[in-house]
Amino acid sequence: MDGTRVEEFEPPVIVRVARTMDDMQRIAVVRALVYMSEQDCPYDEEFDGNDLAGATHLLAEAGGEPLACLRVRWFADFAKIERVCVRNGHRSGRVARQMMQDAIDLIRRKGYRKFVGHVQEHLIPYWKRYGFIHREHRGVFVFSDRAYAEMEGRPDPHPKALHIDTDPLILDRPEGDWDKPGPLDKSVTRGASPLQGREPGRGAKSAPAKKQTETAK
Repeated sequence: MDGTRVEEFEPPVIVRVARTMDDMQRIAVVRALVYMSEQDCPYDEEFDGNDLAGATHLLAEAGGEPLACLRVRWFADFAKIERVCVRNGHRSGRVARQMMQDAIDLIRRKGYRKFVGHVQEHLIPYWKRYGFIHREHRGVFVFSDRAYAEMEGRPDPHPKALHIDTDPLILDRPEGDWDKPGPLDKSVTRGASPLQGREPGRGAKSAPAKKQTETAK
């Protein structure tokens, strides 16, 4: 051996925001392998109705193969990191570490200063590596046949945190890709349509139709 670390022979880990149904299928496979197969979690408890209800999913891959995923849900003044799982055989630390760091950076970039996680008790030391604090006063609670503890993160503000006065086109960019032009940026060169407000079903043209309908009633 020439002293090269084993990791340098492995394909790089790419963590990205899930955007397509194919991405969600990859995530579903990882979660089924980890939670349903390894931990005997029932289907209805694992896929709990929150996946498509305002959540952001991160997918970690290497060589195009899905290895890990997590879900972030957004509340009024805090975010919640959940469904963190890594496929067996890829738990050396590098995959989960990059995914967690990217998740925390995403949360900070969106301007959140607090986030929580519900973790199995034996994972409390692991979550502390990322700056989480064990909320011991909240005790332990149980769901899906396992005991959980609450962890809380209070990170420093992100230097480029999004806010209400952020450039409108930046806010319109795809989730997590705020630093590069998105689909709507490309439309700017076309300018405003001269038909704006006069298209069928909009603005001035829609008013007479509405009035006629009301008269008929």
